[in-house]
Parts: sequence; C-alpha cells; structure tokens
Amino acid sequence: MQIQRKKVSELVLDELKNMIKSGEIPPNSKLPTEKELTERFGVSRVPIREALSVLEASGIIESKQGGGNWVREVNLANMFENAQFEMVDVEQVHDLLEMRTIIESESAFLAASRHKESDMKKLKESLEAFKEVMDDEWSVGYEADFTFHRIVVEAAYNPFLTKTMNNLSDLHLRALKFSLEKNLGWAAKRKEVYLEHEEIYEAIKRRDGEAAKQAVINHLTKARIKLNDPRVTGKGENSNHANK
Repeated sequence: MQIQRKKVSELVLDELKNMIKSGEIPPNSKLPTEKELTERFGVSRVPIREALSVLEASGIIESKQGGGNWVREVNLANMFENAQFEMVDVEQVHDLLEMRTIIESESAFLAASRHKESDMKKLKESLEAFKEVMDDEWSVGYEADFTFHRIVVEAAYNPFLTKTMNNLSDLHLRALKFSLEKNLGWAAKRKEVYLEHEEIYEAIKRRDGEAAKQAVINHLTKARIKLNDPRVTGKGENSNHANK
C-alpha cells in the first residue's frame, strides 16, 4: 500500500512540475488548495501533501502562513539546488552559455600564448579523461568536461577570469549536466563533442590564439544550438552576433 501511495505522489509531483514549468501556474502565483488538487487529480490528500512537501523542500514553492502555497521565482543567477535547476527557464541557460562563450573564448586566446608545460600536461590528462567518459554512451561526463574548461581558463593566468569561473562553478556544472544529458546514447554526437575539445587543446598547444578562440566559440555555439538558443539558430532577432 505504501509503494502504491509513493507512486501516486510521484505522478502528482511530475504533473505539478509540468504545470509550473509550462506557466499554467506561473511564478509568484498561488497553487490550488489541497482540496482543489485532490479533485483535479482524483487522489487523496496524502499523495498531494507528499508532492507539495517535495516541492517546498526543493525551494520551488513556499508555504505562507494562512495564505497557502505559492510558486517561487526561480532565478538561475542565485539558485543552486538540482530540483530548482530543472525548473529554470531554458533562456537563462542560453544566457549562461553566452557568457561562457565570451569568457572562455578569450581565456583560450590568452592561454595559447601564456600556458606553461604543466598546464598542457593537465589539459592533456583532462582531455584523455573526457574521451574515456565520452566512449561510454551512458556516462554524462559533465565533471570531466568542467575540468577541461577550468584548466583552459586557469592557463590564461588572469586571476579575475579564474575567480569568475570559480564563482560560477556550481552553475557551470549543472548547466553542463543539463546539456550533456541530451547526448546520452548518441555515440556520434558524443564523439563530436570530444573532437571539439581536442581542437581546442591542439590550438592552445601550438600557441595559435585565434584558432583556440574560434574553437571555443564553435564548441559552445553548437551547445547553444542544441538547446535551441534563437540568438545562434537564426530564429530570433538577436541571433546574428553569435554567428559572426
């Protein structure tokens, strides 16, 4: 009986998440009452309360004394929980990738001329680790991806660039996971992502700053296209600048 109730609560949870993500219940609006939800879903109050508890613990909704449950405004710039990240508008992920494109392409340009042999050794090791996880079609590999990009930024030897990326590391990791999960089971796409990293590595190694910069731009632009960013797909009015 307990197992069945858990399954019902999970179904209710999924449906509530979809209602919030779709905008049916927008941020800063009040959720239907428990009674209204039980009537809507045709279940008892127990699974409704369980689902609401998960949403509240995840920071997606908040309970106001005497005022019911309200959907919180989820902002990518100040959220850190996994469950919250699932609720973020994909446009905010587009913004994060746009910022990464700017910072990391310039970092790669600087790293090409400033790197030390120790940096290239670490970058090579991270590239090999990334290849290993990419060869496993069901491994997301976002940690290895993050390590590679972090080393590139560090090799630019600009403390402000490094500090900026460190401050964003948690969001960076979650965004990578969000993006790379779309390649699970797709061997060709995973190989393509690895080759993009290899191109960045080779350009930095031969100290070709312009090639390194462009390789990063190409790599992150493809990630943005995969997430349907209108600014790089040509489907939005602000798309032209990212394709130059």
